[in-house]
Amino acid sequence: MSVRTPASEASEPSEAIHRSGFACFVGRPNAGKSTLTNALVGQKVAITANQPQTTRHTVRGIVHRPDAQLVLVDTPGLHKPRTLLGERLNDVVRTTWAEVDVIGFCLPANEKIGPGDRFIAKELAGIKRTPKVAVVTKTDLVDSKALAEQLIAIDQMGKDLGIEWAEIVPVSAVGDKQVQLLADLLVPLLPEGPTLYPEGDLTDEPEQVMVAELIREAALEGVRDELPHSIAVVVEEMLPREDRPADKPLLDIHANLFIERPSQKGIVIGPKGKRLKEVGIKSRKQIEALLGTPVFLDLHVKVAKDWQRDPKQLRRLGF
Repeated sequence: MSVRTPASEASEPSEAIHRSGFACFVGRPNAGKSTLTNALVGQKVAITANQPQTTRHTVRGIVHRPDAQLVLVDTPGLHKPRTLLGERLNDVVRTTWAEVDVIGFCLPANEKIGPGDRFIAKELAGIKRTPKVAVVTKTDLVDSKALAEQLIAIDQMGKDLGIEWAEIVPVSAVGDKQVQLLADLLVPLLPEGPTLYPEGDLTDEPEQVMVAELIREAALEGVRDELPHSIAVVVEEMLPREDRPADKPLLDIHANLFIERPSQKGIVIGPKGKRLKEVGIKSRKQIEALLGTPVFLDLHVKVAKDWQRDPKQLRRLGF
């Protein structure tokens, strides 16, 4: 079993060889994939929330290094689907697996391996050629004994299913422990090649999609149990305000939050509009940091009946 700890971090960088390619993180919902993507890129490019299944778009985070360009593909958590949306999210995951150069399987250190993990591991076992790295996330939440037990369990699961882990790496994205080591271990698994994206690019997601995700993340906070997956956000318009002087720009953003039932409207808006106002304040700060410009954010809540089960509605909402 090849387990990487700080003592094994010293490795000779290969000279003059440049590598570039795609890596994706998989794992059951809420295994820490998006947080890890953001930690590696060094800036927020993937939505993170306390609910499972918050990631819906394949967000590419780009890690620029002198010796390599590592393009991270963040996928929804693979799960047993209960809706048409769930089935489509699973299709996105499988398509992504078939196209990347290396797969990182995220398993939280603080949760024993369960049926969901084995379900994914069995699927991974069928992908023979792509190297697989087991990434043990959330190591800041456990002691060394529990971590050692998890590492042994992951190694054993690999043997049981015929998966040969290229590496097993414990990390804490929140504590920034071994995140760079993970990048160092992923890079040699990429093919040799030139850069794929310009220096400075952190993602290839359109700005409107990222803005919508930031609004949705803010809207999900605090309504964890009531409507974890029932919010979709569509940015209808992003336009610079015309009558502003060049040194005081303002970007007008008009966005709709779609929920499935009229009864959910009150949950999202809150008493006297308090929750929606909080969503606006929180997401506006994040959007301004992302775009580097002052923003006027106009939010409206609308009902799109049972949109997760309706193919037409899913298409309209971008799925």
